[in-house]
Amino acid sequence: MEYRRLGKSGLKVSEICLGTMTFGHGADETESHKMVDLALDAGVNFFDTANSYADGESEILLGKALKGRRRDAVVATKFFNPMGTGPNDSGMSRVHIMQAIDDSLKRLQMDYVDIYYIHHVDLQTPLEEMLQALDDLVRQGKVRYTACSNYQTWLLSEALWLSDTNGWTQFSCYQPQYSLVVRDIEQELVPLCELKGLGVVVWSPLAGGFLSGKYRPGERTQGGTRSEEGWAYPERYFAENADETLQTLFDVSDELERSPAQVALRWVLEQRAMTSVIVGARHTEHLRDNLGAAGWRLEGEALQKLNEVSHLPDRYPEAMEKNMHERRDSAVDMPSL
Repeated sequence: MEYRRLGKSGLKVSEICLGTMTFGHGADETESHKMVDLALDAGVNFFDTANSYADGESEILLGKALKGRRRDAVVATKFFNPMGTGPNDSGMSRVHIMQAIDDSLKRLQMDYVDIYYIHHVDLQTPLEEMLQALDDLVRQGKVRYTACSNYQTWLLSEALWLSDTNGWTQFSCYQPQYSLVVRDIEQELVPLCELKGLGVVVWSPLAGGFLSGKYRPGERTQGGTRSEEGWAYPERYFAENADETLQTLFDVSDELERSPAQVALRWVLEQRAMTSVIVGARHTEHLRDNLGAAGWRLEGEALQKLNEVSHLPDRYPEAMEKNMHERRDSAVDMPSL
């Protein structure tokens, strides 16, 4: 297992992170405990949950599974979604932030969390209120590092500027959706994270199971999976080139004698600025296969094939500026080196 620094921080996390959204929703306590044991034995030290997963049950089961092994784990949780019916039981207000962290720590049976994520964007709360509250949690020792998920580029940039200007704790990482069939973050968010020293911890690197090997080109649902439950699958994952990308993934997997899931996960880890990929499972055999993405390199022709088949089309302003650079270079007699 490779360990990578979380952005410019000194914290080192495993390149595979165990996601626990299925804990309490698809995986019972026994199976959840087995998956944590399997992950730790494989060298995983990074665990991801959220207060809203299974209405808090995910945090409870993760805390139980890590009992007595807290120092072996980097634990990340998130907050935003409603955890009650009151007007302040969701969002990013100071009131909700202070209550949410105490509730999460109680469910996890821990004194602190290593990484505390803002799960979603809250445009009803000023960034200053949210960022100062998070800084207070760090100073109180309840949180070691702060982070955000699903932020637009402009909003992430503004949050980083406000933290820097006011001397508040800056985000250490960003958690986006990213996979062979969802590559949008490459155009602006990845360059921003590189520039500002944020780690990138990816959710849904298998596109909700679409790249796991369960689906064949042309298939859109599988019984007993989240695609059958809805989860905005057509809008989220089935891009115009999704089937061609999936077929290329199968071809490359056959050539490398690896599972499609292992190759798809490894592809993400080979991309610029990537820190870790979050993998979730309902059963230990699925997790065991995913853990096979660690400890090897995807390179050469195999990497090139996957890059090319899933490549994003150039968009404005990149498309225009690329054309302008080509015109400029062709008009200048460039000296040979």
